[in-house]
Amino acid sequence: MNATALNALIVPARLRGGLRVTSGPGHAERSGAGRSASPAASAAGQGAPRTQSGDDAQGQGNRPRQHLVVIGNGMAGMRTVEELLKLDDQAYDITVFGAEPHGNYNRIMLSPVLAGEKTVDDIMLNTPQWYADHGITLYAGDPVVAIDRRARRVRAASGREVGYDRLLLATGSKPFVIPVPGADLPGVIAFRDIGDVDAMLAAARNHRNAVVIGGGLLGLEAANGLMRQGMNVTVVHVMDSLMERQLDKPAAILLQQALEARGIGFMLNANTEAILGSDRVTGLRFKDGREMAADLVVMAVGIRPNVDLARSAGLHCERAIVVDDTLQSLSDPRIYAVGECVQHRKTVYGLVAPLWEQARVCASHLAGVGHNRYSGSVTSTQLKVTGIHLFSAGDFIGGADTEELVFRDPRRGAYKRLVLRDQRIVGVVLYGDVQDGPWYFELMQNQTNIESLRDRLLFGRAFCTPPAGPTGGP
Repeated sequence: MNATALNALIVPARLRGGLRVTSGPGHAERSGAGRSASPAASAAGQGAPRTQSGDDAQGQGNRPRQHLVVIGNGMAGMRTVEELLKLDDQAYDITVFGAEPHGNYNRIMLSPVLAGEKTVDDIMLNTPQWYADHGITLYAGDPVVAIDRRARRVRAASGREVGYDRLLLATGSKPFVIPVPGADLPGVIAFRDIGDVDAMLAAARNHRNAVVIGGGLLGLEAANGLMRQGMNVTVVHVMDSLMERQLDKPAAILLQQALEARGIGFMLNANTEAILGSDRVTGLRFKDGREMAADLVVMAVGIRPNVDLARSAGLHCERAIVVDDTLQSLSDPRIYAVGECVQHRKTVYGLVAPLWEQARVCASHLAGVGHNRYSGSVTSTQLKVTGIHLFSAGDFIGGADTEELVFRDPRRGAYKRLVLRDQRIVGVVLYGDVQDGPWYFELMQNQTNIESLRDRLLFGRAFCTPPAGPTGGP
């Protein structure tokens, strides 16, 4: 934003602070620091900023509401709002901006939607009515494009401007698209949101041959969904085994064999050189000269934190927005951030459990009862493909200072690998039989000494828990 535009957004000091007027046609929101009037309802007509009744004001000691603006209507941001409302539902008027024209949905369940096992309605977490019921203004399909930290205001793509006392960034991540010729052709899509699923379902109705680039968790879930929709699917992966960040090679081989039995093809050690076609994708060419026909190409080669907005606002970013243990940005004490756009202690998380932990801590500080600290998360992975069960957590490769306990039963398709360091579990890989995954994960998180359980640890919790004694008398 240039200096002229920046100055245009600054409200004179005599207009700042304490004004409270009701919201509705012809009315303005309560003005905070540098706040201007804003429309009463969301772009989709959801709710309006909450106003404080006389009874509420007396109950809160005439405490004025502050204004919280949330940029990002996804799982991390809205979980933080839910946690905040539990702690104090009177502290803020809340405005939420989202890039997608929906309420908040469970993004990790997009794979079952693609596979036809669930509908979009099934995975919706916060419907438009939820926002209205909680007095939250939702501007769906109207992403924020600029933050004016000096005036404490945000501006959306529509031109709408809203002031804030506290700002929560939950901008998530965006899919990485490999920079090869043809990557912008029609028929080449990512797998990140409802719009991507709709595009894949439309392609499955009219085309036959799909290629998924990426043999990681998301790529395999996309391949399974497209196969369930009747397409011929090949997974192209640059490495020599699937899900190399979550599985060791024995487990990866079992997984590949199970997916091949379902009809999914694989091309490993394959490096895409170009995507072919003129008006629409027709195939791929690899660096070794091989070519493959394709009517649909799905990019599932990873994600990148969505920090463009934060960078443009001058917030300190490395791989993502750098935050402290309270999820507060290092650059501005009024701005917090949660989710996949966050870098905490040099780590960026892309799984759900850390997001929930971040949300609880961030909400407590927004509510003014902050004594919790976020110290990082240990994560686990599970594949969402019906009938295939795997579990992975921690350092499953190990090193010179670790040892392994391994169980294999090829006939049953079962495989277990526990990596130990100093008589404590530091990594787990399970395939086939995963029922003890949460228990192993708990032992790993708690750094439990397993020396007394070692000889039966691979057989699971049932063999390691003493039977309950008699509860009655003799």
